Order: sequence, then C-alpha cells, then structure tokens
Amino acid sequence: MTVTPLGIPRRLLEFTIDGEEARVPEGSTILDACRAAGKDIPTLCEGDTLRPKNACRVCVVEVEGARTLVPACSRRAEPGMVVRTDTERARHSRKIVLELLASSVDLSTTPLVAEWLKEYEAKPDRFGPDAARLNEEPKIDNDLYVRDYDKCILCYKCVDACGDQWQNSFAISVTGRGFDARIAVEHDAPLTDSACVYCGNCIEVCPTGALSFKSEFDRREAGNWDETSQTRTTTVCAYCGVGCNLTLHVQDNEIVKVTSPHDNPVTHGNLCIKGRFGYQHVQNRG
Repeated sequence: MTVTPLGIPRRLLEFTIDGEEARVPEGSTILDACRAAGKDIPTLCEGDTLRPKNACRVCVVEVEGARTLVPACSRRAEPGMVVRTDTERARHSRKIVLELLASSVDLSTTPLVAEWLKEYEAKPDRFGPDAARLNEEPKIDNDLYVRDYDKCILCYKCVDACGDQWQNSFAISVTGRGFDARIAVEHDAPLTDSACVYCGNCIEVCPTGALSFKSEFDRREAGNWDETSQTRTTTVCAYCGVGCNLTLHVQDNEIVKVTSPHDNPVTHGNLCIKGRFGYQHVQNRG
C-alpha cells in the first residue's frame, strides 16, 4: 500500500483573468492560474522544480492597480485581483524582450521561440548585423556534456540547480558584469578542474540548449538529431536502491539522452552522474 501525503488543504482564492472568473489554491502564482485556465503565457526562465528567478521577463502581465507589468511566474494570486494577459502593453513588452534576446543569443534550439516570434511579430533583425553577440565556440572539455554559451540567456537556472536549491555543489556561478556577464565555473576553469560532479541537473533545467548532452550535440552537428523519431521510455535506475525514475530517449535503437520526470516524488527531475550518463553499457556493441 502506498501512502500519498496530501498536506494541509489550502483555501481557494477567487479573482479574474481576462474577464473570466478564476479559482486557485492559496499560494498559487498568476502563471499557475493562467495554465489552469488554458491560457498560453510564454516563459523561459521559469522552471517547475525551481524557485522563480524573474530573469527573462517574457511572462509579464497587467494587474489592475499595479504601476508596472508584473512577472506571472512569481507574482502570487490575491483575492479580487484583476489580471489581463493579452493587452497591447503586455504584448509589446514581450515582443521587445524576444527581439532583444533573439538578436543577441542563438535561440535555434529553444522550444517554442519560433512560434512566439511569429505570434508577437518580433523582428530581431531590426537591430542590424552589428547587434552584440558573444560569438563563442562551444566548450567541449569532457565526454558527457557541452557548454554553448552563445545560446545562454542568463536565466540562472543552472546556478540554482547546482547551488542551494538542489545539488549543493556550487560549481556554477556568474562571472563578469553587464554584457560581459556569463555563466562559468570557478575561475572560469575547464569543467574537469571544477567542483562539478557531472550530475547533469543543470542540463535538465536549461531552457535554450546552452547546456546539452554530448550525444545530442554531436548528432545536431552531424545533422541527424530528430526528436520526432525518438521514443521515450520511463524506467527505474538500476544502480542503487533509491528508486530514481529515468526517461530514456531512444533514436535509431540507441539511447541518446536520459532525463527524469519532474513530478516524480523521489527525483523531482534530478539524477546523479550514473543515472544521467551511465547508459553506455546498455548499447556496447563492441
């Protein structure tokens, strides 16, 4: 028999979203309420396993009485609140943010961004060819994962996942200021000389593909990465008795990467180095 803790019941709050009545449990964010109502609010830095960072500002909405637009990912719902998600002001703000990001960062592997650029009629190329970009080569200094900071939007999710919110390795931090700010390990050293334990939990939360499996990076470079042909099978890691769930992504009868369900009560999307990367023996055909 499995016992599921239900926790203390939370009272429901009533407010309106785009003129429609909404009821959500106390403590829910505006973004939670929008998703429950089936409203598509774009977001990049928000993660369902991390505390909101308010970094990307793509999810901003209008709240009656508020002087500025508010981030839906972190603003808690309040009784009687009046929220508008699709006003001209909110759409214009999202458009500008998307244009600024897409003009300075490679978003080619960021899910849904192409649709958002079209929906908000964003034109990143209006800033011209001289728009500042990092133009850095991908950092390939180990056999497990690749750091491509040309795709980094500085959402800090990897910093949080590596820090006090999950792994507590504190191998990842931010170096530099202003446009020179970027994600790095201590002293900007090679990953192999850092405190990294190669759990890959930073890859799990990265929204843009700036951090990716070496296997995925190699396939993309070769032009044969195809998510539409991949199957996903969830199983249990066999390395120890913790019971972590693994989702195996298989393409051409080969495991190309491993993730973990975010709603799993054991892992919450996190794994260790064995669970995340220790699958080569399964397909050792030598």
